[in-house]
Amino acid sequence: MDEQKETLQRIVSTLASKNDEIHNFIDMLNHTIRNVQVNSSTAISELDEEFDGLYSVLDEMKGTMANAIQQEEARKIQALQDQLSQCSNALESSEELLELAAQSLDVKDPVEFLKAARQIKDRVTMASAFRISLKPKVSDSMTHLMVDFAVERRMLQAVKFLPVPKAPEIDLAACLVADNCITVSWRMPEEDSRIDHFVLEYRKTNVDGLPRVKDEERWERIDYIKATEYTLSGLKFDTKYMNVRVQACNKAVAGEYSDPVTLETKAFVFGLDSTSSHLNLKVEDTYVEWDPTGGKGQEKIKGKENKSSGAPSPKRTSVSTRSSPRGSRDHFTGESYTVLGDTAVESGQNYWEVRAQKDCKSYSVGVTYRNLGKFDQLGKTNSSWCIHINNWLQTTFSAKHNNKTKTLDIPVPDRIGVYCDFDGGQLTFYNANSKELLHTFKTKFTQPLLPAFMIWCGGLTVSTGLQVPSAVKTLQKNENGLSGSTSSLNNIA
Repeated sequence: MDEQKETLQRIVSTLASKNDEIHNFIDMLNHTIRNVQVNSSTAISELDEEFDGLYSVLDEMKGTMANAIQQEEARKIQALQDQLSQCSNALESSEELLELAAQSLDVKDPVEFLKAARQIKDRVTMASAFRISLKPKVSDSMTHLMVDFAVERRMLQAVKFLPVPKAPEIDLAACLVADNCITVSWRMPEEDSRIDHFVLEYRKTNVDGLPRVKDEERWERIDYIKATEYTLSGLKFDTKYMNVRVQACNKAVAGEYSDPVTLETKAFVFGLDSTSSHLNLKVEDTYVEWDPTGGKGQEKIKGKENKSSGAPSPKRTSVSTRSSPRGSRDHFTGESYTVLGDTAVESGQNYWEVRAQKDCKSYSVGVTYRNLGKFDQLGKTNSSWCIHINNWLQTTFSAKHNNKTKTLDIPVPDRIGVYCDFDGGQLTFYNANSKELLHTFKTKFTQPLLPAFMIWCGGLTVSTGLQVPSAVKTLQKNENGLSGSTSSLNNIA
């Protein structure tokens, strides 16, 4: 009995729940019917407004064109009336002269007759009847003011309800990602002249929490974009921070959203490649130190400064584990006390900083192609660029490339910033503290670039994964070319 009662209660509960669902659905249907009626009335009202506007335009055009016809009519009639008046005057004068000539024929006195004949002849010569044109100055045709609305009529007959715009396509190749801003670019799959504006929606993905929560992050909306690109700024550097999608809208309806894409800023992160460094250098990740023992001592390196933090660069690949011309060669040797970065610069704008120990006697900071020979020194080949500091006996500061040197008459900073715009063909060195420009190389890079360092007596610490400082970006914009003090080296490729 109890079991049956419990079963019946479950059935009653299920039926009650289903009844509630049906009631709610009925309410929704009734609400939808009311909305259909309201929206249909609104659509008819808007249709009336559109046709009233079209009638108004046609009436205005009709009035303007009718006025032009009336003005042409008045002009022609005035010209013909002026000509008619001239002809009437000429005819009156001619009839008077004709009557006088007929009377002269009856003169009997020869002298009087000859006198009258000469007068009539002179007056005939001057008569206006022989000088006026007997052709109408204007024609009676008005065909040049006729209209043919056949094309317009076909266009009006082809008027239909506005179609739903197709979904735009985000052009990833044209999207620009730099530091803490992105420029989203898109295009329509086919030309649509009825598009009024676009809507861009984005949501940040660099949020804490479970993946489910991340996926439910609210979309932010930017409306009424007239162009086919838009720049978002104030975002987070070096992370997959943004899902974006775009929809096209005409006057009445919005289309489907584009497929969402995820955009990210990419920091350039690298370490020092110990596998091919000079044996007199002790290398550990982002620190290198001169070792006069020839690498035999492997005691722990002291005095290291803070390493960079953050996730590895998406393009970072250890040179020692990938196939490359450099991977199978010997260590740098001779006086090439060199170590290279383990990740190549292949595109974009990249920035890193280098700090030298105070007792460092000689060091170079720069970049090189992978073909740097094991005996080559930075700046003495046509495939390497650097600035060199020599603190032995007296301090010298210079820029080097292709075995040519340009002395830099500026103080040596304790921290050097390196800005490499691979696509723009620019390598610039800065005082990392003051952001003062030290030197710029301008060329066209034809191969990937490896960060390169040469050191003798002392140590260097490299900081990578850095955002390009805003002061550096401002200086880059203001440079607009090469500085006069460094032009002798800048154009050497």
